Amino acid sequence: MEDLNFEDVVVPGDAEELRHEVRTFLAEERATGGWEPRGDFATFYSAEFSRKLGGRGWIGMTWPKRYGGHERSMLHRYVVAEELLAAGAPVAAHWTADRQSGPLILRVGSEAQRQSLLPAIARGECFVCIGMSEPDSGSDLASIRTRADKAADGWRITGSKIWTSHAHQSHYAIVLCRTAPRDDTDRHAGLSQFIVDLSLPGLTIRPIANLAGGHDFNEISFDAVELPDDALLGEAGAGWAQVTSELAFERSGPERFLSTFRLLRELIAVLGPEPDARTAEAIGRLIAHLWTLRRMSLSIAAMLERGESPNLKAAIVKVMGTRLEQEIPELARLLAPLEEPLRAVNEPSRFHEALAEAVLHAPSFSLRGGTSEILRGIIARGLGLR
Repeated sequence: MEDLNFEDVVVPGDAEELRHEVRTFLAEERATGGWEPRGDFATFYSAEFSRKLGGRGWIGMTWPKRYGGHERSMLHRYVVAEELLAAGAPVAAHWTADRQSGPLILRVGSEAQRQSLLPAIARGECFVCIGMSEPDSGSDLASIRTRADKAADGWRITGSKIWTSHAHQSHYAIVLCRTAPRDDTDRHAGLSQFIVDLSLPGLTIRPIANLAGGHDFNEISFDAVELPDDALLGEAGAGWAQVTSELAFERSGPERFLSTFRLLRELIAVLGPEPDARTAEAIGRLIAHLWTLRRMSLSIAAMLERGESPNLKAAIVKVMGTRLEQEIPELARLLAPLEEPLRAVNEPSRFHEALAEAVLHAPSFSLRGGTSEILRGIIARGLGLR
């Protein structure tokens, strides 16, 4: 069983200096009127903003310099991510590539893949999406049916992926495929990952509108899409191990508990400096949970810095963070009932805008990054309870 101790981590002084630099940059960007804060990092997309971050060295921060990185620590990266999320900045374009795809390529990719992709990702010029989920497979990732068959000059992919965020705005997808017949004695065998150029013939991307009417989800269909040999990422058959190695990066960061931070901040402003005792208690509980999650998340960042794979701890942060993110809009509706509802609709305040956004997006929080039910099962197994 994995040790469940979350060590206390202190952010170093130079990282705190970096925090002030990021805040100054964000204030200047806001002053130009280029974007207004939003809560949900996963849907707020700006390729131009990502290029600006790349130009400042804030993408690929921990990677080797020879691949376009900056060889800074995970805690430096954490500070930048935290400030971007707290400000509601448009980070969706580069987020997946910076958070997990780049580190995966760095760890298992070929030298050619590292040289061709990582510098462009670090500049904020190359965006990557993740092709894991499939129609009719639900949360059972091991049941995927998309095939990559060996061909004379490479591989041929047939099948489909769904809920693929920003596929229509990405350059590549890292796609999990079955490269060997399914073995019922080992459901995780025979899976491999491929780096797929999304401009290839035979590949179709169809939009899926979300509850808020936005388009970030997609379905990707592969009709005998031809890939070169060097599209294989890592080793053939090692796909399951590679996918699970990404999970601590995907599930433990500040994005897992800051998606409704904007609403919490606006709620506190609406309630004023002297809320009644019960309201103060409710707000205090939310902030205490937020602070605890932050300390746990920082602890995992330090573990990742040391090369550890704290998947169980990351799953705990994801489940607890999702619960907090979904609790904030529920409490906001109870603590600050919408006064003058017609005015709120016609001339929404910042609080009303943040609440509306959170209510529409909150249902997806317990799905992305692994459903809460699946994550609770992982936690139960990790604790020896099942």
